[in-house]
Amino acid sequence: MPRAPWQRRRTTDSPRPGGSRQWAGRLRRSGSLARQVLFAGRVGRRGDGNVAGATSLLMPPPAETETREGRVRLPRLRMRRRDGLSRDVVSVAPVSPAVPSVSLGAEEASSFSIPLLPGERTVGRRIRFALANACTISSLLLGLCAIFVAVNHGDVRIAATLLIACVIFDGLDGFLARRLGVASPFGAQMDSLADMCSFGLAAPVVVYAWLSDSAPAAALVPACALVAACAAIRLARFNVSPKDGRFFCGVPTTMCAAVLALATLIAPEMPPALRVAGVALLGLAMVSSFPYAKLARLAKLPPWLFALPVVGALVDFRLTFVAVVLAYLVSGPILWLRQRRHAAA
Repeated sequence: MPRAPWQRRRTTDSPRPGGSRQWAGRLRRSGSLARQVLFAGRVGRRGDGNVAGATSLLMPPPAETETREGRVRLPRLRMRRRDGLSRDVVSVAPVSPAVPSVSLGAEEASSFSIPLLPGERTVGRRIRFALANACTISSLLLGLCAIFVAVNHGDVRIAATLLIACVIFDGLDGFLARRLGVASPFGAQMDSLADMCSFGLAAPVVVYAWLSDSAPAAALVPACALVAACAAIRLARFNVSPKDGRFFCGVPTTMCAAVLALATLIAPEMPPALRVAGVALLGLAMVSSFPYAKLARLAKLPPWLFALPVVGALVDFRLTFVAVVLAYLVSGPILWLRQRRHAAA
């Protein structure tokens, strides 16, 4: 009895092995449902589309459920096997994140830009804003010039004079920003970066050039590096800490650089080891938590206190300079102890 065409074994043009009757029989017995599942699997492997989208063309869209792996699990399709049992076939399709395509207009795109100068953008305000930031850039450039002069074995006094000019411009940019009404967060961050260059790097380089011939390098290099590291910590802490109108938390970097520059110009008669110790002490004072009075608060002191340094400078200006610096450094721990006593009481 001849076999039916679908039961014959094809040997010439069939890509399937000879014993594939069971596979053909399964496909025939399972009907169109198995073809739908196989078609969906092929589309998912090729990456031409979504499996869920391919199956939706062949059957009504099922209710999707979210799984823990971020996939959409489709309902189970029941396939009948040759032995009469049934098994579940699950079609799982990866879900691509839905990213809405948003076309931004000119006005919406410009809203993402952060203005350097908040408030009204007039020509006059921009000129005043540029003037205040020009003082900050001048302080930065003067600090670079001080480094170049100190490194090229020039006159260290010239480098120290440039540091004092940095201190002047650093105080001038903040004064102009507040006076002209153009204070901004950009100006504050720019001022911190300029201070790090002028006071955190230029001041230790100038001090190293000043003491390199008299102090041992094994003690001088760590002291200068300590000043640079403490200046960076001091500036970063100042940017994130709440501001107090009466006291500084630690010696400010501007005052530390001014003391080092004046010490280079005055050159007090002290042993080299004591000079190096003084440089390290200034670095540690910058990162201390002791309160130090601001210059505006120092101006309210009795006038006779200012007469003492003037008289002392006429007698011995080097010794007077050392005494004033030590008095300011000691004032921080004294104020700290006084505040603790008031808090305990």
